[in-house]
Amino acid sequence: MRIGENFEILHPQWLWLLILMPVIVFWMWKVNRSDKPVLIYPFAHFLKKKRTYKNLLKTSIPWLMLAVFVLLVVAMSRPRSVDVSTHTKRIYGVDIVLAVDVSGSMLAKDFKPNRLEALKRTAIEFIKKRPNDRFGLVLYAGEAFTRVPLTSDHHILIKAIKEIDYFKLFKQIEQGTAIGMGLATAVNRIKDSQAKSKVIILMTDGVNNTGAIDPQTALELAKQFGIKVYTIGIGTNGIAPFPILYENGRIEYVNQRVEIDEKLLKKIARETGGKYYRASDNKKLKEIYDEIDKLEKSKLEVTKYYQYKELFRPLLWSAVILLFIVWILRQMILKGIV
Repeated sequence: MRIGENFEILHPQWLWLLILMPVIVFWMWKVNRSDKPVLIYPFAHFLKKKRTYKNLLKTSIPWLMLAVFVLLVVAMSRPRSVDVSTHTKRIYGVDIVLAVDVSGSMLAKDFKPNRLEALKRTAIEFIKKRPNDRFGLVLYAGEAFTRVPLTSDHHILIKAIKEIDYFKLFKQIEQGTAIGMGLATAVNRIKDSQAKSKVIILMTDGVNNTGAIDPQTALELAKQFGIKVYTIGIGTNGIAPFPILYENGRIEYVNQRVEIDEKLLKKIARETGGKYYRASDNKKLKEIYDEIDKLEKSKLEVTKYYQYKELFRPLLWSAVILLFIVWILRQMILKGIV
């Protein structure tokens, strides 16, 4: 019988004997009453009863024996502490590259606080739920670059995602939306992986409008290397507040129609064995990542090691000590009284 995570009782059936305790206590009380001599004497209630230490010791003997009974019963039930250690071995895993659109439109505020920040938070939650998989990170706008190659060090990856800042990238990367470049760079990062399942999660909120590699060429590369691509179109349906950036750093938001090349994203997903999703708000984005998490699972071998520490010995020794105390009381201190 397990009690909590670190304690168990091997033979709990012995504990049923403890229900005899009320009977034993009642029997002790009856015996104690019957052992007392009765003397009928007028005005006896005015006499003060003299209590000696021997009387107290004599009274304690039945309670000590009761304690011995309880200790022996609990000892026979074999209580023990359990120390569990777990070793997880990845039999085959999933390698995943996140290809993230970091173009200026990702600052649109149809997500809270904006598309890019919502995506970062959801991606980090997704990574934390998959401790046994390797991840890589590719960023793209008008061009693409690898931010983190495939790694099992999730701390580095999460730190890199948190540090994605459009305003820092603005001067470092060409503007635009090069979906083909983003996908091709992600393919290049994962194509040599030995994982049984190679996955790219491609996220964008726009239409391919620049880049040295067109999306069709990148798609063919993904198919050639057996890479599954999940595509996510990010943006609400209809109108959304888009940012306009001025040279002095000022941002002004103007309502514009959301345009996502869903036809292209669906084609990429379908032909690589993946799936296309449309994330229209924060909640939907999280649901999409939850579904991908269920679809792509690593096969793990989990080995548990149990180390037991028996606790019945201290109980037995306590019972022996109490029995010795009772013997001392009966044979030496209370000899002739008990």
